[in-house]
Amino acid sequence: MTAPQWLNEEELRAWYAFVAAGALINRRLDQQLKDDVGITHLQYEILVRLNAAPDREMRMSALADALLNSKSGLTYQITRLEKAGLVTRRPCAGDPRAVYAVLTEAGRQMLERAAPGHVAQVRKLLIDVLTPQQLATFADGLTEVTHRIQNSEAGPAR
Repeated sequence: MTAPQWLNEEELRAWYAFVAAGALINRRLDQQLKDDVGITHLQYEILVRLNAAPDREMRMSALADALLNSKSGLTYQITRLEKAGLVTRRPCAGDPRAVYAVLTEAGRQMLERAAPGHVAQVRKLLIDVLTPQQLATFADGLTEVTHRIQNSEAGPAR
């Protein structure tokens, strides 16, 4: 067994900054959405994904993958959104095991009400804090991290 390669001071500073900023931003976005329209940040992201999808619907497994969420966690959120009248479910005609989440008109209207405050908060907490160069570097770095993790989870090509 090889000894761990501990983080140096600068690496540790970057890691702590990432963890703290991510937690604080998510907490603030969640609170802003709850205060403004009564939904969570994850529920907002579900509505955004459905609104952008063809016919405003997505297969539940594809939606879970797009949100980087578990299928059971997504099912719980869809149930809550369904009870609020923001989403419905429909079976897939070609695959009896598949279910689609469908954005309702009330869900679209909720998204329309929620988006301006959400975008303003994203700007305030992240976008407007960074210079254009910092923002580009940040996006490039996190995109690379995401690709590396997703590629390692996919496993070797067969």
